[in-house]
Amino acid sequence: MSHPAPSPSLLPDPTAPEFYLNRELAALEFNFRVLSQAQDPRVPLLERLRYLSIVANNLDEFFEVRVAVLKHHHSYGTVAPGPDGLSSAETLSRIRQRVLDLVSAQYTTWHEQLRPALDMEGIHFLTRTQWSDRQRRWLHGYFENEVLPVLSPLGLDPVHPFPRILNKTLNIAVVLHGRDAFGHEGHIALVRAPRSLPRIIRLPDEVCGPGEHFVFLAELLQAFADLMFPGLEVAGSYQFRVTRNSELMVEEAEVDNLARALSEELLGRGYARPVRLEIGNDCPQSIVSMLIANFELEETDVYRCDGPVNIIRAGSIYGQLDRPALKFPRFTPRMPVGLDPDVSTFDVLRQRDILLHHPYESFGAVVDLLRQAAQDPDVLAIKQTLYRADSDTPLVDLLVEASHNGKDVTVVIELRARFNEEANIRLATQLQEAGVQVVYGVVGYKTHAKMMLIVRREHGALRRYVHLSTGNYHQANSRVYTDIGLMSAQPEIGEDIHKVFQQLSGLGPQIKLKRLLHSPFTLYTSVVAKIERETAHARAGKPARIVAKLNALNESHVVEALYRASQAGVEIDLIVRGACTLRPGLPGLSERVRVRSIVGRFLEHSRVYWFANDGDAEVYCASADWMGRNLLRRIEIAFPILDPELAQRVYEETLALYLADNTHAWLLGADGHYTRAEQGDAEPYDAQQTLLDKLCP
Repeated sequence: MSHPAPSPSLLPDPTAPEFYLNRELAALEFNFRVLSQAQDPRVPLLERLRYLSIVANNLDEFFEVRVAVLKHHHSYGTVAPGPDGLSSAETLSRIRQRVLDLVSAQYTTWHEQLRPALDMEGIHFLTRTQWSDRQRRWLHGYFENEVLPVLSPLGLDPVHPFPRILNKTLNIAVVLHGRDAFGHEGHIALVRAPRSLPRIIRLPDEVCGPGEHFVFLAELLQAFADLMFPGLEVAGSYQFRVTRNSELMVEEAEVDNLARALSEELLGRGYARPVRLEIGNDCPQSIVSMLIANFELEETDVYRCDGPVNIIRAGSIYGQLDRPALKFPRFTPRMPVGLDPDVSTFDVLRQRDILLHHPYESFGAVVDLLRQAAQDPDVLAIKQTLYRADSDTPLVDLLVEASHNGKDVTVVIELRARFNEEANIRLATQLQEAGVQVVYGVVGYKTHAKMMLIVRREHGALRRYVHLSTGNYHQANSRVYTDIGLMSAQPEIGEDIHKVFQQLSGLGPQIKLKRLLHSPFTLYTSVVAKIERETAHARAGKPARIVAKLNALNESHVVEALYRASQAGVEIDLIVRGACTLRPGLPGLSERVRVRSIVGRFLEHSRVYWFANDGDAEVYCASADWMGRNLLRRIEIAFPILDPELAQRVYEETLALYLADNTHAWLLGADGHYTRAEQGDAEPYDAQQTLLDKLCP
């Protein structure tokens, strides 16, 4: 039953800074939830190790991008406080404190939980103090034959200044005593581990006995440092690793060729400005100070590690070990309901829309659609966006085949997909050489929309078929990310997608779409308008509700609209995997807003918006989160699910099940901290496992 809302004059101001969480700190908090997976004994052991590596990888990217940009703005004073009111200096200070907590928790998890559990399963990471004489002899030989020949140790002196250290590479600082062959007094040398060397060495069974035995490369470099400096005494050796700014700075409007400009920028990415120094706990302050000075960092940029500085590498053994009992059970994605391998997908789509829910349903259906299009003589044109794609995806070969078969093939490739720039440049070159028309998108706006358009001649007329998705055309990701895809031949949706592709390739004027919401033009205003519509319904005494599933929520005006909706009486459930800057549960402001995060076996990646709309519910799936960059600075689409049966299925499978989850759900409190959902007397309920049981029996 609806309750009358308080008078607006008595309610808190939804724009006040104290009602907004900091976006960077909110993003950082996600990693504590991922780390909890590594700490959870219910999770298979090798999966726990993989989660530990994921946290380390996420932290790398956090410093490479978020901290790097913050430090840049702080240095030049070029950014005003965000909606939360925190200055860049205060944000950086708070980030450091939380990162220190996270790093401590990482290594505690490694030493006190994972390594002992791995030992119990016969999987051993051996440190120097644990090597037997036989193991040490084998490792000594391995070092002399496989490692030493590719090393180039560098002694530091006026003729050999501090070298360039590549981003995120393993390095050893070695303290030396004695005189070298030229009579110079030993001091400090640096050993850079070449990328050609494996970071984890697997010892042979004959020198170890039963079980699996691994050694970090850093252990070898430290244990046998004396072999690199014969005649000198090694007084100490210390691991370190530097993280650099990896945000590419290309002024698109000022370059003639974006691909060439990015290629040139990529050459220097590995040596951009440092932002973090990781170093072993045992390293003396004198060495730390020397490194700080040479990297032009501050003491606050140093993070001590109680173990390998490249702990991320521990997860690499996951693929080496055939231990099914220590991994998540395998499953086979089913073919989407309604598709028949013996029936043309085009014939099916003329009768009904097809919904795909990855990873439970096979991405092979998308590959099959493109294969049929490439080989069908009645298909005239294929248009597709590519943001991130596998290096070995069959989609590229099929696009090339389609071009060779005389189809007009246009591919919009986003060259600026972060950390995929180099791969996307290679992909663009490959497609261009095959005769495919390649478009790089729009200056100033990343093309993040996921869409494919196929134009086919049927009975003397043209019909459009589309595939739209919340996730990338990336086969590997489709097995571990949850995403929603839609195949449709509905004329209005096909016409909308055709207009979007025309705009991307022809750089034409603003277009009016019939069904799709389109960023940066109508998506933002439509989302706010739909929130305000629910607000109006609540004020009129009607039931009003919003449910949204997102990767992140930080656009301040959307948060403000949600606050006002809650104040008016709208019930709001948000399933936000990562960063959320809204504070739920604040009296008079957001007590009708509930925020939960699901962290489980699969990475929750689908974006779904559901609005009650006074009994005529609307459901949209989208490539866009409710973030400023997605809504205002990217090319994005949100597509409606028009088939009532499919719309109900999307609601049940992506929203209702996740609101019932009490196994992998974390609940956001008004203070910005997350707590696990309590099961109480209820039976355990796992949304992802429920979908596996339902869709992949």
